[in-house]
Amino acid sequence: MDTKRYHEDEITEAAQLLQAGELVAFPTETVYGLGANALLPEAVMQVFQVKGRPQDNPLIVHVADFQQVKEFVENFHPLTEKIVKNFWPGPLTLIFSIKKDSLAPVVTGRLSTAAFRMPDHELTLELIREAGVPLVGPSANTSGKPSPTTADHVLHDMSGKIAGVLDGGATQIGVESTVLDLSDPSQPPVILRPGAITQETLMAVLETTVEVDGHLVSESETPRAPGMKYKHYAPDTQVLMVHPQDWEQALQWVTESGMRAGVIAGPEIAELMRYQAAAVFMLPQDTVTQAAKGLFAGLRALDEPQLALDVILVETFPETGLGVAYMNRLGKSAGKRWFEAKAD
Repeated sequence: MDTKRYHEDEITEAAQLLQAGELVAFPTETVYGLGANALLPEAVMQVFQVKGRPQDNPLIVHVADFQQVKEFVENFHPLTEKIVKNFWPGPLTLIFSIKKDSLAPVVTGRLSTAAFRMPDHELTLELIREAGVPLVGPSANTSGKPSPTTADHVLHDMSGKIAGVLDGGATQIGVESTVLDLSDPSQPPVILRPGAITQETLMAVLETTVEVDGHLVSESETPRAPGMKYKHYAPDTQVLMVHPQDWEQALQWVTESGMRAGVIAGPEIAELMRYQAAAVFMLPQDTVTQAAKGLFAGLRALDEPQLALDVILVETFPETGLGVAYMNRLGKSAGKRWFEAKAD
């Protein structure tokens, strides 16, 4: 099939395709999602087939307002109203226990819970309103590979496989939403996947405990939320994380080994590595905000076959604030592998 690039004035046409069971990717403030009508199991099945995604991996249901969530949930966590008021629309996914048989098992991963999000992107909110149905929206990429942050990334993976992509430009955050488990109203909220909405931010607003589940799901386990697999977001080229103090040794290693190395880093490290690295994806600034926004784009750019890289070296940041989400995605991209500097 031909995959059409839709623009703002063509949202109605894209919405009609979704109503009919076709797949249309859409932009959010985090990454692009692969949209399908959440109420049509056969459409949702196509999402798994197109992505090559295991069917035990639950999907996030995207809504245009909180009223849509009430169609599937009746027993809300007592903090729900406060959370929705402060963080929706935004990069926060909420998991609730749902009414029996209100969503097909293919949406929930056969769990008794489901994940919901109201994205902070007006084009996609309008798309959902026009379609008149909630949309599942896992990242619009081949399963396990870096998530797409532009419409071009979507087309790279999905051209000829889906009906279209709504082009909303480059995403603003670049890493997927925080996933917060509210499925047990008697327990504190639990972060299952870190994102731009941090534990510290949630606790400050909610004035209560918010726990973090750091468990990484093995291939044989069923995840409670997307993005919990041990290795994920990974290009074909091996990724290595580099501690800030190890870049000089990394430069020496690349020089002496003759490895074709790619580098994803801010201006300071990019300048250090630019003569020995085979390819450099330079971030505009040495900040975790820019690193998070550019990580997936950098991994995609340096994984192109014509570069024939042996390894991609990536700048790391402290695991505080947004750094928690950034290091979570980078760690999974690298399969937890670091460049190992030799002791003097």
